[in-house]
Amino acid sequence: MEMLHYDFMQRAFCAGGIIALLASILGVYLMLRRQALMADMLSHVSLAGIAGGAYLHLNPTLTGFAVAVIGAIAVEYVRRAYKTYSEISVAIIMVGGLSTAVVLMSLNQSINKGFSSYLFGSVVAVNRTELILMIVVAVVGLAYFYLFRRPLYQISFDEETAGTNGLPVKWISLSFSVLTGMIVAAAMPIVGVLLVSSLIILPAALAIRIAPSFTAALYISMLIGVSGVCSGLTASYQLSTPPGGTIALILLVVLIAGISVKKLAAKLGKRNARSLKEADNALLLSHRSRLKKEVFEEEVM
Repeated sequence: MEMLHYDFMQRAFCAGGIIALLASILGVYLMLRRQALMADMLSHVSLAGIAGGAYLHLNPTLTGFAVAVIGAIAVEYVRRAYKTYSEISVAIIMVGGLSTAVVLMSLNQSINKGFSSYLFGSVVAVNRTELILMIVVAVVGLAYFYLFRRPLYQISFDEETAGTNGLPVKWISLSFSVLTGMIVAAAMPIVGVLLVSSLIILPAALAIRIAPSFTAALYISMLIGVSGVCSGLTASYQLSTPPGGTIALILLVVLIAGISVKKLAAKLGKRNARSLKEADNALLLSHRSRLKKEVFEEEVM
């Protein structure tokens, strides 16, 4: 294909595939833990790091990455402080991140000029440094998900039971939050700050709905995520549209189509079961009437 002759498209597909795999796995765990909004919150927090890096004349990607990790640690501690209202931690940290970003952007108007690529994603924004950062995050993330797959599975469903079984719930949950911040920050150049949660949540939302098991949900989510990123980047190149919005829109269409097919299949299954039951009842009635007729004829004889 013509677009793969360009270095920036090669980097975009490589980075997109890596992030899609990690984000799809992460999304399944986040949904099971009922923390779907955490990815969106950390993406907004990382915006403050990007603005701070630009204001201090540092690498915005690295400062955004660092602030996202710090935000992940902060939200875990706030969540522990508000155990009954754990969702309030998302609102508190998001407000802090957005307000900081707005203030820093107002102090230096020149920052706004380069922010569109971070907000909505851009294939040309993936440079060599960011690609290396994504590869490092991918290695750490895949190793983490492999080594802690069983503890994460238990904690995702019931933290209290996992704690009584001897698992260090506090430290595993904290490390999971840190990894979430790392993946969110690494995904920004492809999808953008405002749409990074779509890459994490949408594939997982469909996978959990149609998968027969937890393991199947992970594989289906990864397949949907990688397919959505590749098709979104291709459509973005052909149509000259923002890659982040294009990827998110394709994933949303896939989600709606998948849920619709699932519901249609369920209705057809019920209809077929009903038709089969009616046919069985009709056959039973016919058999009974035939038996009654035979008995009647025997009595007459």
